[in-house]
Amino acid sequence: MPQEAQISVNERAFIQDALKEQLRLDGRAFDAFRPLELTFGDEYGVADVQLGKTRVIARISVDVTTPLPERKFDGVFQIITEFSPMASPAFEVGRPTNAEVVLSRILEKAIRRSNALDTESLCIIAGLKCFALRADVHVIDHDGGLIDASCIAVMAALQHFRRPDVLVEGEKATVLSIRERDPIPLSILHQPLCVTFSYFEEGELFLVDSNLAEEQVRDGEVIITMNRHGEVCQIAKYGGAPVEPYALFNLTSLALQKVKEMSKFIQERLDEDAKRRNAGGLLAELSAENDRPFDRPVG
Repeated sequence: MPQEAQISVNERAFIQDALKEQLRLDGRAFDAFRPLELTFGDEYGVADVQLGKTRVIARISVDVTTPLPERKFDGVFQIITEFSPMASPAFEVGRPTNAEVVLSRILEKAIRRSNALDTESLCIIAGLKCFALRADVHVIDHDGGLIDASCIAVMAALQHFRRPDVLVEGEKATVLSIRERDPIPLSILHQPLCVTFSYFEEGELFLVDSNLAEEQVRDGEVIITMNRHGEVCQIAKYGGAPVEPYALFNLTSLALQKVKEMSKFIQERLDEDAKRRNAGGLLAELSAENDRPFDRPVG
């Protein structure tokens, strides 16, 4: 199986010595994220996140299906991750790596199991028809911080997505097009976001948003998922050196600050996209179509 290019012994020692001197190679503070960019596609539910050199695209799609027998009043929601081979030499189609398994589990617990999405709002006819929502996460470039970037992408895409409206007559449901009726935003109960802390020197030093080189040198990682109200959705730690309870408490406080900043950033980008769509949206398109015949020269 292809493997990630390993960092050299000299590079490892250089990064470790720099951290002991309270320095990061890119000049960031220990608690600082890399530059974050978020853009939305022309269709609803496509979010493109760039965190430093890491790039993740999330796309939300919807279909009508039959609800699960044990959850007749709920819709279906699933998250699918896909690592592109061009993102890293360690990724191969059809052969999930440990990083892909961990990412899938974290996103599942952080978003789906924390009930970030109100699945009851996806029900059309109880026991007969419901919306099946699917979030596809595509990793395009990998330079560390995949979990944080992917969680931002999925939550931003969910808030940006609009599902079609439905006309229900008895047991018959008709999905209406965008021209028949405006699509409807999803019912989001809360917005969980992940903050990954890499620790060094047996838990003495903690870094926020490590790049790939720093991830290869770290002793372990702690992933904290919270919403902006301070509610902890999950704390995950896969192996590595132990972490003191007091240090974990401090990390939770720092994670809340970062989650509030990211939530505000996502909302600002959503507002900008809404203004852009209102300026050149469906009404402007219909108006332009009505004006075209009068623009033609006469004679």
